[in-house]
Formats: sequence, structure tokens, C-alpha cells
Amino acid sequence: MNDANSKDDGAKFPLRGTGARIIVAGGGTGGHIFPAIAIANALRKNDSSIEILFVGAKGRMEMEKVPQAGYKIIGLDIAGFNRSSLIKNIGLSFKIIKSYFQARKIMSEFKPDAVVGVGGYASFPMLQLAQQRNIPTIIQEQNSFAGKTNMILGKRAKKICVAYEGMEKFFPREKIVITGNPVRGAISQSTVSKAEGLRFFQLHEGKKTVFVVGGSLGAKAINEAVDAHLDELLNAGLQLIWQTGKPYLPRARDRAAAKPGIWVNDFITKMEDAYAAADIVISRAGAIAIAELCVMKKPTLFVPFPYAAEDHQTVNAMSLVNKNAALIVKDSEARDKVIPMIIELARDEAKQNELRNNIGQLAIADADARIAEEILKVI
Repeated sequence: MNDANSKDDGAKFPLRGTGARIIVAGGGTGGHIFPAIAIANALRKNDSSIEILFVGAKGRMEMEKVPQAGYKIIGLDIAGFNRSSLIKNIGLSFKIIKSYFQARKIMSEFKPDAVVGVGGYASFPMLQLAQQRNIPTIIQEQNSFAGKTNMILGKRAKKICVAYEGMEKFFPREKIVITGNPVRGAISQSTVSKAEGLRFFQLHEGKKTVFVVGGSLGAKAINEAVDAHLDELLNAGLQLIWQTGKPYLPRARDRAAAKPGIWVNDFITKMEDAYAAADIVISRAGAIAIAELCVMKKPTLFVPFPYAAEDHQTVNAMSLVNKNAALIVKDSEARDKVIPMIIELARDEAKQNELRNNIGQLAIADADARIAEEILKVI
């Protein structure tokens, strides 16, 4: 690895050594970045001589998180189409063209043996260019409903690593490998006990704990549901870990003030502690959240984000619901249904055990190693 903290986009690379060179392209959200880092770690664990370069989008969170993990990253001047504000799309064509020239420069200087796409803006130009140059490409498709970009790239990819069955609807059957979605080692290898988790959040061992998580920005419908029925939840003898996201934090803190049995914050850095403490989880249905919940064997009520591309969060959640491994509530019905369903679940030990056992059977704890193995096969 070269200068792990450098972020310049004019970097020079030394001549090829004995190790392979791999580009990991993509990012944009923690759901793409942390699995990508897990894959990189698995590659390096398999072969310490491998050189790994991340390529992301300037201004996105990968530009901070990847160097923190010890890897070099180069940012492309690329962005997606903004549907909410058309004026913000001025200059988008220029950015896309510029990103392709940047991608060509990176490919020419780094000379990768393979390029891995994990989703996000930077995946497309890097993988498309690699395919044009006959460099092996591998796609990691997290969701049960494939994105259009990955469907296009999948036609020429060597391997497509997926987490769900039935993905031949989107990709050539012979290229698909079911690997699961990578889960951060801090979670998959956690040794945090329930008592330690509860102490971290200053909660009591004698009560059932509900963990509410809506992603880094929070989930408006989930937050409003908890807010509207907070006293009802507490009166049922439950306690709460409430991850709100920044927009809802002031309101949530006001509601929780002077009420025992509530921990509130916009973000949780030690998710392993939250999972250890939790008896029941309320969550969005992003692919990585689901992978974590499977590994941690948590009875979960999903409230899928309804505006995700192709409504893939609902498809993700239903793949578990259909196997009696989770519960689901529509976002539009969350306010009235979420907390009453959680209270009912908290009182039903048999249902909790059924969900816990069934969701645990869907876990793939070594997905990162499986994906790394597939990458190494094509080099």
C-alpha cells in the first residue's frame, strides 16, 4: 500500500511487484463503504502482497472512511442525477466526462489486475473502462433487486457476488455466486455480552430493550412512530436505544428528557454494543443492515424505505418475512402500527425465538472471505 492517507488524484504508482493490484470502486453510503473495506481486509488477509486502491466520489463519505481504515483512495469528480433539484444538475455532463478522463488516468498508472464494483457513483466508469480493456471485473450486488447500473455491467463481468437467491432474473446465471453481504468484523466477530452492551447505554438488565435504527440520517417514519407512542412503549416495561439521525435529534431529546430507560443520539459508533444490548430491533431494510441482523440473530420489525430504487428495501425485507424470519410494516402505516406490534412481540417469547432462529439461519458470517476468494479466482 502506498501512502494510505493521500487523497490526491494525480498519484504515481511504482512498478508492479509480485503482488496483484486490485481497484475497489464505489461508495457513497456506509452500506457500500464498510462492506468494501471488509472485502479489502479479507483480500489482504489472504495475501499480504496485494495492493489495493479505492476509487470513490469526491465529497462523499468514502473519502474520509477509507483512509481511516488504512487504504489509499482517489476521488472522481462524479455525481448522480438530482431528481429533487434540477438546477443542481447543471454541470453534471461535464463532471461525468471529467470522471472518465480521471478513470483512464488511474487505470493507466495503477495497472490493476482486477476491478471490483461495490455500488455507488464511482463504480460505473471504473468497471466500464476495465471491461473495455479486458481487465477482469467483479460486481458485488447487495440487494435482492439489482440496480440498473449493475445489470448493464453484469453482462461483461467475470463474477457477480450476490446475497439473495433468484438473481438470475438480473444477471447471467453462470456468473452468479451466492456469497452473502460482508459484515464489519467489529460486529461479526463481536464478543460484547448483553450486560456489557446495556452498561454502555446505561440501561437495566431487568427490562427488554428495543433498538431503533434508521441509518445514518435516521428514518422519519420510524422516528415519528416512536415519538407518538413513546409513553406507551415505556409503560409496557420496555427500554429504548434510539438512533435518530441528525434531523430528528433535538425533538427526540426533548421527548426523552427526564424519562428513564431511554438512550438517544443521532449516530451510534459502536453498533456491536447496540446489537448486544437489544432484544428486539426496528430497522430500515437496507441490505447491509439485514446482513448484520442475520449475523446477530435479532428479532426484527422492518420498515422499508419506500423511495429506494425499484423499492428494493421492501423486496429485501420480504425475502425474510416469507421465511418467517422477520416482521414488516409499510412506511405509510408505521406511525400507528410499529410500537403496538413491538409491544406485542416483546410479550411473545415464542415468536421472538422463532424469528431469532429463522433469521440466524440466513446469516453468512464469512461473506467477505467468500467474495475475496472469487476475486482472486479471476486474476
